Amino acid sequence: MQIPSELRYSSDHEWAKLEGERVRVGITDYAQDALGDIVFVDLPKVGAVVSAGGVIGEVESTKSVSEIYSPVSGTIAAVNESLRTSPELVNGEPYGTGWICEIETSSTGDFEALLDASGYGALTSS
Repeated sequence: MQIPSELRYSSDHEWAKLEGERVRVGITDYAQDALGDIVFVDLPKVGAVVSAGGVIGEVESTKSVSEIYSPVSGTIAAVNESLRTSPELVNGEPYGTGWICEIETSSTGDFEALLDASGYGALTSS
């Protein structure tokens, strides 16, 4: 299981990468593996205001449907349009081309409060 050290993680299995005033968000390798083959991603709407911990979308797999939670508060600035036709990108590259959205945030407080790689590793190994 991959847990890149440069990212932050939520206890709900989302990853976050701070890029200036935007936070790129996706689901972790652990989450995509638990879900199995992803067949549909319900993306958030650009311009939607979101709160940390709030539902921003869903990932549907051959096994189940799982909600995607926002790791930070802010406004949806971009979504990964490629997932509309190729949801399997989340399985193949959860930390790369399988990203879900970018959130414009005015504060890094929510981001800083997320788990680091070792904290997330401890969460997923218990």
